[in-house]
Amino acid sequence: MTTQQIHQVYKQNSVSTASPGELTLMLYNGCLKFLNKAKQAMREGNIQERNTNLQKAQRIIQELMATLNQKYEIAKQMMIMYEYMNRRLIEANIKNDISIVEEVEGFVAEFRDTWEEVIRLTRQKQFKGDQV
Repeated sequence: MTTQQIHQVYKQNSVSTASPGELTLMLYNGCLKFLNKAKQAMREGNIQERNTNLQKAQRIIQELMATLNQKYEIAKQMMIMYEYMNRRLIEANIKNDISIVEEVEGFVAEFRDTWEEVIRLTRQKQFKGDQV
């Protein structure tokens, strides 16, 4: 097995064994990765790479939108933000505007950081519950 094949197997196992919360965290991290790649492509004037990576980030945001449980008020508020971010990425792609990508990147990073904290607190609570 090559190093690349081993890495691919590891990634597949990571996804298949992850909790829903961890999967959401992976989506946020993936979105940030593609936003960074899009910014780099913008700096280099690579239109195809910019377009490809912004579309990948949009697909992740659309997946996050699809997984929201709309029976909770917070999900409705998050949907509004996701829709906004998606529209802004379309605009960034059309205008080739790195500042818009950075704006969306800030929102995604904030969501990711909040989600990381939720996972940490949930694990901490579960661990304490197991020791009682």
